[in-house]
Formats: sequence, structure tokens, C-alpha cells
Amino acid sequence: MDAAFTEEQHEIRRTLRELLLKRCGPDEVKAAVRTPAGYDTQLWQQLAGRLGLPGLALPTAYGGVGCGPTELALACEETGRAVLPSPLMATAALAAPLILALGSERQRTALLPALAAGELTATLAVPGGRLATALALTGPNDGGWAGGGRAGGIQARRAPQEGEAVPSKNGGRPAGGGWRLYGEAGQVLNGHTAEVLVVAAHTGGFAKGRTLLFLVRAAAGGGEAQSGAERGVPGLLRTRQTALDETRPQARLELRDVPAELLGEGDGDEAAVAGALAATGVTAAAALAAEAVGAADTALARTVAHVQQREQFGRPIGSFQAVQHRLADLYVRLQAARSAAYYAAWSAGRGPSAPGGAAGPYGAAEPGVGALALAQALESLRAVAAEAVQLHGGIGFTWEHEAHLYFKRAACDELLLGPVHRLRARAAEEAGLFPDGAEEPDGAGKPGGSGEPAGAPGRAAAVEV
Repeated sequence: MDAAFTEEQHEIRRTLRELLLKRCGPDEVKAAVRTPAGYDTQLWQQLAGRLGLPGLALPTAYGGVGCGPTELALACEETGRAVLPSPLMATAALAAPLILALGSERQRTALLPALAAGELTATLAVPGGRLATALALTGPNDGGWAGGGRAGGIQARRAPQEGEAVPSKNGGRPAGGGWRLYGEAGQVLNGHTAEVLVVAAHTGGFAKGRTLLFLVRAAAGGGEAQSGAERGVPGLLRTRQTALDETRPQARLELRDVPAELLGEGDGDEAAVAGALAATGVTAAAALAAEAVGAADTALARTVAHVQQREQFGRPIGSFQAVQHRLADLYVRLQAARSAAYYAAWSAGRGPSAPGGAAGPYGAAEPGVGALALAQALESLRAVAAEAVQLHGGIGFTWEHEAHLYFKRAACDELLLGPVHRLRARAAEEAGLFPDGAEEPDGAGKPGGSGEPAGAPGRAAAVEV
């Protein structure tokens, strides 16, 4: 592993940091999250057009920059510094890799160039708040997490063409015609504005059930939240939810016989879907870990600046040894998390080579590296954010202070793809640290244990407006 960044990677960081320093201060962030879209659409277009941010990890053949997960993680670290509200994570780290890995050539050509240019945004919709499970970060993703049986979650059924008899006992495999989706998914990142929805759905009933991914082309919202019936998409209702972390807009999707298109060719391959989701999980975990590191770095820097200025007993409180020890401990944790995030991004980019030297669709990351890096970064951000509130004193406890931007981000990021103890348990399981039959600590990842019980609802702090 070459730990040194290239000049191109340094330039990506410098350019993005300079732009965000000018356009994305705490006041701008608070103003952007209160818009209908939940982010600054003009800034997003500038980031996409000038820097190609959503297409960093996409091949040049589909309009991308041709970089990889490392460059995406570096960009996410800079967006994390500014706590930037944007559809970057949903589009570039979740939806686009799945379309690249599983989509047909027609689907890739139609969607990826528009996503890379910022003309479209996309997201991944997983029912039941089981995003971490679907990405194989907190447990295996080979179960019925999309909605087992004939009810619950999101169900997909084949819609026969006019005059065609409905085939029976075909395991959900299409024999012509399209697909229809029925169900709902909550806590979908940027789900109220995304024009392309990648929806995980269960098809085939109980005996021959499979989990596949489907494309729903939502109407272009132009940055506006869609709280009523979707124009041009019968049966689709999208409602923005109130979240603790306003910089991560979330939405609830209701699908009532919504027309959809199977992602990929043929009748779908459940094993390929599970593999693509797991590979995407490594990339998303590395990107989110880098974003958490960036947020923690800025929170720590601002806290250090504050303790150097605030005086108590006639001297700056930063001169007290107890304060220095607390800050030193945070710095060590932050640097460890940064190293873990960088390594996870590098590992995710070691995918097999495809013809022509392009990166292959699936990564070859070391087992558990993404989950472990994410656990380390989330824990560090939580510790730094808590100390930032404490060391800012009375002003730090006011809800309006900028320290709470990082505190809320720390709380909700762990709810998004955590919790930390399950991430670590999954990493240990993938690395083979638990022998067969050995019990995981605290029953993590097992029904009835202290981890999430089977069938438990999502934990993200989002409620319907």
C-alpha cells in the first residue's frame, strides 16, 4: 500500500475545501437545510459542473471522472468538514455504484452520465430502516430484509401485458411486461427529491422469494420536495421526514402499484444483487467514515481555538493540563480514525480489473475493513462532538450553536449505518475471529440479543412531518 496521495488527489481536496470555505459556512448550512430540497441546489450544480463530484468514482465511459473510492472518500472528508447538506452520499456512494455494477448497458448509458453531471440525483430505498443490513455492514444480507413472504416491506410483482395470462409458480420471474411495486420505505436519504430511485423489493412469495433491485424514474422535482401524489408516477407518494440531523434529508416513500424496471438484464440474479450491495457497502462505509473524520477534525479545531481564547481564573482554559489531556486524547482517536478510513477506501478500490483496464464492478476489500473503519470514525466523531459541547461551556449547550451541527451529525450517522457495536461484531465475524458456535459479545447481531432484534423497526431519528 502506498500511503502517499497523488498530486491529483491533493488538488481535489484543495479545490473542494476552498470552494466550501466560501460557500458553506455554518449560517449557509442552516439556511440550506430549511429549503424544500434540504440543500443548496445552486452549490450542488457548481460542485457537479466544476468538480464532477457525483461522478468521481464513475468510469469516463459513462461521463465520470474515472477515479475511485479513495478520491470519493477524500471528497467526503471535505464535505464532512463543512457538514455539507447534499445528495452526494445517496447518489455517488449508494445508487450510482449499484447501477454501474448491476445495470444493463442501456440503463448505464441512460442514467450514469446524467448522474455524473449532476443533472439527476438518485438514492437507494430499503424498507424497514435496514440499510445497514442490506449493505452487509451489520450482518449478512442474504435474508428476507426487503420483506419476506407476501406482505411487509416492499413487494414486487410482474405486471402482465394486455391480454396476457398471468403465469403461476414462476418464482417471480417476468415473462414479459413490466413490474409493479407495493409497500413503503422510511428514512430514505434525499428520497423526496431524487429523480432516480433504486428500490430493494421482495418478489416471488415465500417459497421462491428473492430480493432484487428495481428502478423507479420519479418526476423531476427541480429541487422541490414532493409531498403529494407524484406527477407522472402513479401510486408514488414521497413525504419529507423531520430528522434530528437536518443536514441529512430523509423521506418516506409509499408505493402503490408503482411501475418499475428491473435493474439489470434477464430475470434478476439474487446472488449478484447481494454481492453488489455488499461491495457498495464497503465503499459507502469508507465514504461515511471519511465524512465523519472531516466533521470531527473541524469540530476539534474549533474547540481548540475556543479554549485558547476563553479565559477563566485569569488565564485561557486551554492552558489547564486537564483540558490539554482531553484534547490530546481526542486528537489521537481522530488520527486513528482517519487512518482507518483511508485504508478502507484504498481497500475498496482494489477491485478486479475489467477488460480495458477499467475497475471491475465488485470490490475486493479485506473482510470487515469497511465496517471497522466506520465504527472507529463514528465513535471518534461522537467523542469529539460531545467534548466540543462541553468545552464550549454555556454557549455550547445552546441549540443554535454550531457545535450542535456536529453533535447531531454524530448521533444520526450512527443510526444510519450503525450501531458501532454491531459494526465491530460484523467485522470480527467476517474476519473469522469468532469460531463456529462461539457466541458474539452481548448477543450482537442475533435475534433476542442486545443488538437489533429480528424484525425490529429502523432506528433512525426521523418522523413524519
